[in-house]
Amino acid sequence: MLGKVLPTNPFWRSRFDQAGIDWQTIHTRADLQRLPFLTKAELVADQQANPPYGTNLSSPLSEYSRLHQTSGTTGTPLRWLDTPASWNWMLDCWGQLFSLMGVTPADRFLFAFSFGPFLGFWAGFEGANRLGNLCIAGGGLSSPARLQLIRENQVTIVGCTPTYALRLAEIAAEQGFDLAGSSVRALLLAGEPGANIAATRRRLETAWGARVFDHWGMTELGPMAMESVAHPATLTLLETECIPEIIDPQTGTAVAAGEEGELVITNLGRWGSPLIRYRTGDRVRALPAVESPHGWLTLAGGILGRTDDMLTIRGNNLYPAALEDVLREQDGVAEFRIELHSIKSMQHLRIEVEPTADVFRQGQTSELVQQVAVTIKERWNFQAEVVEVAVGSLPRFEMKARRFFRCEG
Repeated sequence: MLGKVLPTNPFWRSRFDQAGIDWQTIHTRADLQRLPFLTKAELVADQQANPPYGTNLSSPLSEYSRLHQTSGTTGTPLRWLDTPASWNWMLDCWGQLFSLMGVTPADRFLFAFSFGPFLGFWAGFEGANRLGNLCIAGGGLSSPARLQLIRENQVTIVGCTPTYALRLAEIAAEQGFDLAGSSVRALLLAGEPGANIAATRRRLETAWGARVFDHWGMTELGPMAMESVAHPATLTLLETECIPEIIDPQTGTAVAAGEEGELVITNLGRWGSPLIRYRTGDRVRALPAVESPHGWLTLAGGILGRTDDMLTIRGNNLYPAALEDVLREQDGVAEFRIELHSIKSMQHLRIEVEPTADVFRQGQTSELVQQVAVTIKERWNFQAEVVEVAVGSLPRFEMKARRFFRCEG
C-alpha cells in the first residue's frame, strides 16, 4: 500500500516527510509504531485548507466515482471519495462480514435508511446484492411503507440503526403488525452503540423475535467489524483488511490485554484515500484471542462509547451508554433525552422521559419517572433530575440518534 500511495498522495507524503520517516523502512507492526497517530480534526483541517476534498487522494479526481460524507454528529462533516478499486475493496469487506453473521443465499434484505450521502449501508446493500441476495432499498419511504415491504417480500434481514429498529417496532405495535412472528430473522444494526447495550438489545430482540447483529465501520475507514453468529454481543474486526490497535487515549501506548482503550485502525485496501493509525475515538475492550473467530481481534460488548463522552457526576465516571442501559430496562420508556448542566461548578444531570402510550393511558407515568430516578440513585449514588414529557414529543431518528447534550448553565 505504501509503495502505491506515497508517490502520488500529497497528504501522506507530507506526513511522512514531517515525521522524518522513510516509508521503505516500514515493514512490520513494530515499525508501524514509529508513525504518528491521525485524528479526525486533522482530516477536517486538511479539507478546510484544501476544499472540498482535501489532499488525501492517491489518484486524479477523474478516477474517483463515489462520494460519501460523515453524518456530522460529532462536528464538521468529512467528504470522502472512492475509486472503483476502493469501492470494490469495501464490497469484499462486506462479503466477509456477511459470512461472519451467517448470511445464506435465501436471505432477503431490506435496508431501511435514507440512501443519502452518509455512507451508512450503501456498501452493505451492494455487497449483499453482489452475493446474489434480494436487496430492497427503503429510502424515501415512510415507516409504515417499510413495514409493508417487510411483510409483502418476506424480508429476513433488516439493516438500519438501533434507534430506527426501535421506532419500526413502535409503529408495528400501533398497527397490530406482529413483528416477532414475521419473516425477519436478523437485524443488521449500525451507526450507534445501541445494538450492544444489553437492555436495548433485549428490547429489540423481543420486539422483533430476531437475532441482533452489531456492525461497525466509519465513512472514512470503511466497513471494519461484525458480530459473529457464535459470539453474541461482540464485534470481530476484519484483520484481513486492517491493522487494529487499542491504546490508552491519554498516553498513546498500547493497553494491556483485556483493558479498555481507544480503537486505532490502519485500513489496508482503500488505496484511493487510505488512513494510517487513525484514532477512531471509540472505546473498546478486547476478548482473549482464544475466544475470537479466526483469531481476529474481537471486542467484548462492541463499541462501549466515545472517549470524549465520559461524564463525572458526584465522583462517578459514567458514559451515556450506561444511562441508556438503565432507561431501556424500563419497558414504559418510549424515548429519552439526557442533558448535562453545570450549576455552581457542579455537574447536574437532567433526563427527559417520554412514556409509552400504554403507560400514559394507565396513569403510570409518575411511577415510571420515579423508578428511573431510584435506579440511577441506587446504581451511582447521585440524584438525577428525571422529568416526564408528553407522548410523541421527543424526536425519532432514522440515522444516528442524538440524545445526549452538554448544556451551558
